[in-house]
Amino acid sequence: MSEIPNSARVVIIGGGVVGASCLYHLAKAGWTDCVLLEKNELTAGSTWHAAGNVPTFSSSWSIMNMQRYSAELYRALGAAVDYPMNYHVTGSIRLGHSRERLQEFQRVAGMGRYQGMDLDVLGPEEIRARYPFVETHDLTGALFDPNDGDIDPAQLTQALAKGARDMGATIARFCPATGARRDGDDWVISTPKGDIRCEYVVNAAGYYAREVGKWFGRDVPMMVMSHQYMLFDTVPELEAWSKEVGHKLPLLRDVDSSYYLRQEKHGFNLGPYERNCKAHWITPDDPFPEDFSFQLYPDDLDRLEWHINDAMARVPLLEKAPLVKNINGPIPYTPDGNPLIGPMPGVPNAFEACVFTFGICQGGGAGKVLAEWVTDGQTEWDMWSCDPRRFTEHCDQEYCIAKGMEVYGHEYGMHFPHHAWPAGRPSRAQPPLYENLKKAGAVFGAFNGWERALWFAQKGDDTSEDSTQTWQRQGPWFARVREECQAVRDHCGVLAITGFSRLCVEGSGARAWVDSLTASRLPRPGRIGLAYFADDKGRIVTEMSVSVQSDQKVDLITAAVAGWHDAEWLAKGAPSGVTVTDHTESTECLLVTGPKARDVLAPLVQGHDLTAPWLSVSQTGTVAGCKAVLARVSFAGELGWEIHCAPQDAPAIWQAITSAGARPFGMYALDSLRIEKGYRAWKGDLSTDYTLLQGGLERFIDWSKEFCGKAALEAEKAQGPAKCFVTLIVEAGDCDPPYMSTLWHDGQVVGETTSGYWGHRVDACVALGMLRADLAAPGTALEVEIFGTRYPAKVQADKPLWDPGNDRLRG
Repeated sequence: MSEIPNSARVVIIGGGVVGASCLYHLAKAGWTDCVLLEKNELTAGSTWHAAGNVPTFSSSWSIMNMQRYSAELYRALGAAVDYPMNYHVTGSIRLGHSRERLQEFQRVAGMGRYQGMDLDVLGPEEIRARYPFVETHDLTGALFDPNDGDIDPAQLTQALAKGARDMGATIARFCPATGARRDGDDWVISTPKGDIRCEYVVNAAGYYAREVGKWFGRDVPMMVMSHQYMLFDTVPELEAWSKEVGHKLPLLRDVDSSYYLRQEKHGFNLGPYERNCKAHWITPDDPFPEDFSFQLYPDDLDRLEWHINDAMARVPLLEKAPLVKNINGPIPYTPDGNPLIGPMPGVPNAFEACVFTFGICQGGGAGKVLAEWVTDGQTEWDMWSCDPRRFTEHCDQEYCIAKGMEVYGHEYGMHFPHHAWPAGRPSRAQPPLYENLKKAGAVFGAFNGWERALWFAQKGDDTSEDSTQTWQRQGPWFARVREECQAVRDHCGVLAITGFSRLCVEGSGARAWVDSLTASRLPRPGRIGLAYFADDKGRIVTEMSVSVQSDQKVDLITAAVAGWHDAEWLAKGAPSGVTVTDHTESTECLLVTGPKARDVLAPLVQGHDLTAPWLSVSQTGTVAGCKAVLARVSFAGELGWEIHCAPQDAPAIWQAITSAGARPFGMYALDSLRIEKGYRAWKGDLSTDYTLLQGGLERFIDWSKEFCGKAALEAEKAQGPAKCFVTLIVEAGDCDPPYMSTLWHDGQVVGETTSGYWGHRVDACVALGMLRADLAAPGTALEVEIFGTRYPAKVQADKPLWDPGNDRLRG
């Protein structure tokens, strides 16, 4: 047996394109004492049978960043590592059949141009000039990406591997990892050739990632789909055309029919994503195999018949192409289709770079991101879209299968702002209040598995899924949301905010520990306040509500989906005796807010002082005869209280409050209300793409103490932030600006939006965003690009649009 080192700084488990990219990027960062373990030959898993497409398209800012980086890396990789690369940059055309699809293309084109890519939206008459064999009679247009193309996955992997080896990293083929154990501060990875002791370990095991995860006590949220693509032989007309023009056809994607069609030599490669899809290795008669290296599933062409016929109608030349081979292989899926890149939840010095549905086009960027996580503990771009901690305990195998099949069947689906994907829901046992909300007409959305009311429908309202397939702000919900906002503005509303993540830091020195982590001043006992946490670059890691019970106990509340992320931030490096525990399921929360909130609550409250000031907390007392804590806060920006109570008591409190005249309202209304106040949303307005100063949060910084990121923020303050947080009023037409809509001034890109919604109290479209600092003066005229059209916008004063003096909030 060949020798392997008995120690390393990092061990990577898995030798596909992602594992090789991780090794390559770690070595580039100077971490050459790293070992990659592969049970077979490199590429033996999904990389081996991958089609090798390299798109940059994504409606996610961070995924687009990652895929753009991959394409840029691959163009220069062969020369950089002296390895032959079969990479065809052909460009691609995405066909659109509807106005909504063209709007999506315009949005992505705007994002791409902001990242330096020359994406272009074509009219139907322009498509045939780039792809002469396509039928265009029923199309509304297309998106052209000149950077798209295809690459040989094996050559790509071997090039990354060669580059890593040349820099001093080690690759051990035919050397499977067979287990992992913790020994002190190290990991010990077992192999048939001996143990390897290491500081860090990376699970890059592809569709075996769930099996590897079990060694660490981790149930990786994933499932495996069967994906097929077909190879067709030479078509003489295509061969003659290619020789005449000297290049291949652009890669064609008919996203509304859900397939891609690529020129392969002088034939075709057709890859559908069918609705009647098939999951594998989920039943006793189809068990997970011990080894599936270089293997495929049996052909199953019957379920692709519709797509084959549609593709032949779209490109009649395909009918002349003889089918020579069908590839049917496993591809892993997470519940949202994005990969897992980052810290392994709850496991020290362990990381994941796995479950890639599009590993070839994302592999280069994934290696960069993973290497940054390992070497720096943070990433250049905010990568929450891929963070493993975004999936928490509700993501069991049944849920992963349901969501994975949904994502696969809608691989090219548009993610409309008022659409809630239905599969696998509800994924948690919902608290008793859920039934009350249903009876009141709630239309639900999922928040980390918790079902919350988005809006409340009345008899005759269209609550169908089809009604949400639009980018326009107006739909069946709009009139109801307006009414809900008006009730909060003029009287009183009640909102159930189920699933707030509730964390408790306890033990000797608990308060001091939390204080050392946050840039903010902690409130005194009996009060509640916002605390902001920064990384060492001063960037926004998270926001939490804090209530100090004593020097030994601090309660914190954060976003539903942020629970695992924020718990790890609080626990990492905590002194001995300080613990972080999650109490999310033990408490329900009702927000009662509006100018009449005090009148509604007064007859129902015992032992609570409703005259106590804003940001006060009353720990003892009852509401409707049920024990509850009252916090004088309101994310809606009106007089209000959060009622924190036992889940079993919430229905009685809800019934008493609604009977007293409070109108139920949902999350759409809350989004409208909070944006008028300039309140930031987690992982939109608040992310590591921005510093606390850029985010307009200096008033929350306590400069008198030491905290993570202070030095960076002091340096930034002395120099002046490059960007500033602004509120905009936008003359936005029919659609609100999506996240990362481009801001323009005098023909130049000068910033981006981070939130956009209709403000029903101010009766205007409101956007929050980040703007070049010299333009942040109130009254500055800008343009906001919304689905390809630039709309006038104006910078507002640095204060809330609604109730700027907080008089109503403090009333």
